[in-house]
Amino acid sequence: MHRFPIRVYYEDTDMGGVVYYANYLRYIERARSDWVRKLGNDQNAMREAGLIWVVQRVEADYRVPARFDDELLIETEVLKVSPARLIMGQRVMRDKVELFRAKVTVACVTAEGKPQRLPAEIRALS
Repeated sequence: MHRFPIRVYYEDTDMGGVVYYANYLRYIERARSDWVRKLGNDQNAMREAGLIWVVQRVEADYRVPARFDDELLIETEVLKVSPARLIMGQRVMRDKVELFRAKVTVACVTAEGKPQRLPAEIRALS
């Protein structure tokens, strides 16, 4: 399980000081990028080689709102790996309270959008 801390800044919130719903997707994207980097996957090198990560599907549940200045922890775990897709579960936590949960399916494609096999270090997670 990968853990990634984030603090809620004023710019993340609406007028009521509650995190704007779309920002949860930004938070989990940052956590996935950090996780991939720590696995040794160089996304810049991939892009230069003509491969990019794309999100194919997101299922999201908003449970409890986060608020301005909260310290959050994004947890990412691998649920399933196939040669061409990676499915991850992600949770946004405040202390031990789950605020947001998502199931995210990602894949690799060429710059033209043609599906490609996942990088070896990712396929090895299966």
